[in-house]
Amino acid sequence: MIVLHDSRDPFYRTPSGARPAGEKVTLRLRAEAGAKVFLRVWWNDAEKKHAMKPSKAEAGLYEHALALPKTPGLLWYYFIIESRDGTRCYGNAQDGLGGEGQLYDHEPPSFQITVYDAAYAPPEWMKNGIMYQIMPDRFFAREKNQPPHGWLHENWDDAPAPLPANRPKYDDSADDFFGGNLNGIAEKLDYLRDLGVTVLYLNPIFRGRSNHKYDTGDYETIDPSFGTQADFEALCAKAKEKGIRVMLDGVFSHTGNDSRYFNRFGTYDTVGAYQSPASPYASWYTFKRWPDDYDCWWGFQTLPNVNELDPGYMKYIVTGKDAIVKRWLRRGAAGWRLDVADELPMAFLRALRKSVKATDPDAAVLGEVWEDASNKIAYGELRCYCAGDTLDSVMNYPLREGLIDFLTGGADAFALKRRLDALYENYPAPFAFALMNLVGSHDKARILNRLSGAEPEDRPGEKRRFKKLTQRQYALGRRRFLKLWAFMCALPGMPCLFYGDEAGAQGGDDPFCRCAYPWGREDTALLRKIAAINHARLASPAARLGDLQLVARDADTIEAVRRWQGEELRAALDRRG
Repeated sequence: MIVLHDSRDPFYRTPSGARPAGEKVTLRLRAEAGAKVFLRVWWNDAEKKHAMKPSKAEAGLYEHALALPKTPGLLWYYFIIESRDGTRCYGNAQDGLGGEGQLYDHEPPSFQITVYDAAYAPPEWMKNGIMYQIMPDRFFAREKNQPPHGWLHENWDDAPAPLPANRPKYDDSADDFFGGNLNGIAEKLDYLRDLGVTVLYLNPIFRGRSNHKYDTGDYETIDPSFGTQADFEALCAKAKEKGIRVMLDGVFSHTGNDSRYFNRFGTYDTVGAYQSPASPYASWYTFKRWPDDYDCWWGFQTLPNVNELDPGYMKYIVTGKDAIVKRWLRRGAAGWRLDVADELPMAFLRALRKSVKATDPDAAVLGEVWEDASNKIAYGELRCYCAGDTLDSVMNYPLREGLIDFLTGGADAFALKRRLDALYENYPAPFAFALMNLVGSHDKARILNRLSGAEPEDRPGEKRRFKKLTQRQYALGRRRFLKLWAFMCALPGMPCLFYGDEAGAQGGDDPFCRCAYPWGREDTALLRKIAAINHARLASPAARLGDLQLVARDADTIEAVRRWQGEELRAALDRRG
């Protein structure tokens, strides 16, 4: 018998995709005429079974109008078919990516419907923006300040120092500095505006021991090597004049051990949790045996984990009158990118969102989630970050990895289309249009390296070192990057450059991806082409706001079709040549 349900076909699921809470969705299944068909639904660990009615319009078609729950979350469903041949189930395909399902002789994987808050609305500037990520130490030095720890490169064009062979990268090894700072960023705002940038995302700027500052020492103070609070406020004000918003990086799952809160080395004039169990910060941390045996982020002793739901910590970071997330918004920030958002408790995220939106309704809350953010399993818990109660959106690593796999031969256009269709099916439209569509980051090899065919620097058995791409490798990576960027700028969400990508910056995995911007050595032809693509996107309502249809023309070509109020935009990504 022919059995069919396609979760992406509006005939079989009306309307398709993620839906607001309280709506009705009609589900249809083709099966043998005269069979008994049931719809099995799961919501909040509760199961319901609905008898499906034969359609009056067509024999062998069954349907049920399902009322979605009135609260956000994930709803799961599959079908049970009882016929003269026995009982079988029809569910999601084995890869779990939705679309056309398949028959099973046992309980199948379920189809997913993301149910989101009908009032959920990320800031408009997110879907209309072009983002640019900067590591402040590596972008531009207005004047070089000697860091209190570590050492300063004399030559701006040096490669980042390799990590010591036997030391983890978060154990005091990120100690080489280039001298970039906030005033340096402010000096280059005209460059960023001309590039088409509308949103600046800064890696952590608060006081910390390392060059990356993910080991926060003091949330209240700008790191002195980057500048002062006045420098930050001036940067935000100048950026605003040029139509650019500034987003900060919030590292709230852990602090540094060299911090005013933990104070392992007595650097600060506070009584830290390491120094005394009577410290006002002691309850922020978990000690197995005080003071040296404590819970830390992925086992790194330099990064003690915090108890995010501790009342004192919550008040200090989120809920207090002058809480950290509120304070820096008032000083000019346009939102927060949350480091390791999937390691933060959902209750913490909900409280943070509420606090941010109460302070500035137009501020953004963006999360670091590397997988499908609608159904991430973190620490044994199924978490939906796109229901409208936690994050505005996330970093779109699945898109980045999918495009790289396609361009480098790891997957064809049909597989890429399936991966992306599943993502857009699971994400509410407001969430998808606010995605941070990154090509690179401080955690990944530079895009030119990934697309060049070059071997990574950290092959087993070799000493890690920076290796410049050959002329041939660079040409291949550059050609592919331009194709990728043009296609990405035709998709929903904020396309995001990692500083220097547009100028030909090279580097493999951390720390080599964290090179200094190549001022005076830019690939100016590449830069001009990237800027032209950016401005074309900004000028096209269809590219920013239009409905999306993906079409795999053949194994080597995928096309994005965007339509908005009579405007149609077509962008093809062909990996040949």
